[in-house]
Amino acid sequence: MPATKNLDRALSWPIIPTLFQFAIPIFLGSLLQSAYQIIDAYWVGKLWADAVAAVSVSFPITFFMISVWAGFATAGSIFVAQYAGKKDFPMVNHVTAQTMLLVVVLAVVLGAIGFFLSPTLLHLMNVDDAVFTWALSFLRVTFLGLMFTFWFSMFQSLMRWVGEVKLPLYIIFGSVCLNFIFDPLFINGWGIIPGLWVAGAALATLATQFLASAVASWVLFSGRFWIHIELRDFIPDFSYIRRAFLLGFPSSVEMSTRSLSMVVMTFLITSFGTIAIASYGAGSNIVQLVMIPAMVLSMATSTLVWQNIGAKNMDRASEIARASSWISFLLFSGIGIFIYFTASTLISFFIPEDQQVIDGWAVLLRTIAPFFGFLGLQMAITGTFRASGNMTTPLILTLVSSWVIQFPVAYIFAYHTDMGIQGVWYSFVINYVLTAIIAIAIFYKGDWKKKKITEEENDSRDAYQEATLGERVQ
Repeated sequence: MPATKNLDRALSWPIIPTLFQFAIPIFLGSLLQSAYQIIDAYWVGKLWADAVAAVSVSFPITFFMISVWAGFATAGSIFVAQYAGKKDFPMVNHVTAQTMLLVVVLAVVLGAIGFFLSPTLLHLMNVDDAVFTWALSFLRVTFLGLMFTFWFSMFQSLMRWVGEVKLPLYIIFGSVCLNFIFDPLFINGWGIIPGLWVAGAALATLATQFLASAVASWVLFSGRFWIHIELRDFIPDFSYIRRAFLLGFPSSVEMSTRSLSMVVMTFLITSFGTIAIASYGAGSNIVQLVMIPAMVLSMATSTLVWQNIGAKNMDRASEIARASSWISFLLFSGIGIFIYFTASTLISFFIPEDQQVIDGWAVLLRTIAPFFGFLGLQMAITGTFRASGNMTTPLILTLVSSWVIQFPVAYIFAYHTDMGIQGVWYSFVINYVLTAIIAIAIFYKGDWKKKKITEEENDSRDAYQEATLGERVQ
């Protein structure tokens, strides 16, 4: 079975080839998923700077909502992986359905909150009147489709943990192709379809995510790929929900803090005008592309380290962590150097006719790109901490990174020196380097090796399984 083969690789195969064999399928899926934002940026970039700025200020808000959900989704994936490894298919099905139920509830709640609070949030960010209307329409359509985004993202994660990585890639590829067609159709209009401008980009994503979610639902209910859920599996199991909450809460807070930092940075940048916002937003698409392999290596590291810790092979777990850290540092340093010399060309792809935005982003990109290696390094190390069951350390690192390092530095440099917007860009560099140094120090202190989660959780998992299966029999 796929999961058994993956486990054998994790425990005995050469580290570097194994790391890439786990990372490549995750990378392809993440790259295709990010294509939604890239395609939106491409077509919206053909409108005007206000339209680009509208999407730019909207992204941190939606990303924050998604991050709240992501921590709990991680917990659900871990439970599915545990039972899949034990080949306990009834529990795989049950936990999958409960996780998807949690996804729907969170999507409805967060979507409703986001829809009604969008005007307030944009006002708090001090968005210009010229940008406000476009950003509001984009945000509200996005929040209406939040459930479909959550549902399909959770489906991807579940399929990956049970060893099926190809099917989600096929579905994402088809939906991305449709999005490339739908974007200009809904943005500019055609025939009886009215042009919705910026809101059209959000509507195109909603439509394609709906179709992808429909296919994902058919797969889960058909039972063709390990998981076969039934309607009775969706009866709320509050014992599981409590466990998922306790496991996922620290991770949710961490991810939410990361996304909230984007909102705060956007708030700082809005005071420098629409061109600065557009430059930051357009450039964020390129940074997002860089972040994809960084996050992928972090997830692959977590998977391999977690499995070796479970097998009580701490020496190999440490070797994996060190190898991943070096690979991340060297790989992203090289990527950063490449971006440094091609900054203007890259950004002109998204905004071909606005030289002010191109010049503004090129300055930002050339400031931060050479230091991408430190960003990759810290993400590899935090992946190791999560694998050991230590969700608190990544949370503390994120809080220190955002609230102790970057925000104070950005504010002081931007408003209390003559650097202006360049001071904000320098805050990214200082944040990358200092956070990486702190993460390295914590890693080599070695406390992450002392957390014994396997023995503590074996008995509780067995008790949970018996109780849940007992309820199903009754």
